[in-house]
Amino acid sequence: MVRVLVDMNLSPEWVGCITGAGFEAVHWSTIGAGNAPDAVLMRWARDNEHVVFTHDLDFGILLAHSKEERPSVIRTRARDLSVNHLGLLLVGALPAHADALERWALVTVDEVRSGIRILPILPV
Repeated sequence: MVRVLVDMNLSPEWVGCITGAGFEAVHWSTIGAGNAPDAVLMRWARDNEHVVFTHDLDFGILLAHSKEERPSVIRTRARDLSVNHLGLLLVGALPAHADALERWALVTVDEVRSGIRILPILPV
C-alpha cells in the first residue's frame, strides 16, 4: 500500500484527496517544522516508508546526489497545484505506478505527461 507524505509546498487538502482514494497520507505540517530542510523530510519519509509528493524539483536532485534507493518521490510541475485541477491525475498515478513507487522511483505528474525513473538515479 502506497503511503504518501505531502510536502509543505502543497496544500493540506491533498491529504483528503489521497485518503479519499484509498491511500494513506499525511501532510508534513503535522509531523515536522515548516522550515525543516528537504533532507529532514526525505529522511522521515525513508524511515517511515512514505512516498514524498512535492512541487519542489530539488527532490530529484537530492535523490541523484544521495544515490539512495528511498524514498520514492512524486513531483508535479503544474502551475495550478489545486486538488480540483490535479487531483484526478495524482489519484490515477498512485495505482498506475504503485509497484514502481514501492520499489523506489521518481514519478513526474503534470497535465501534459507522466514520467517515471526507477531509483537509484545513477550518473550516465
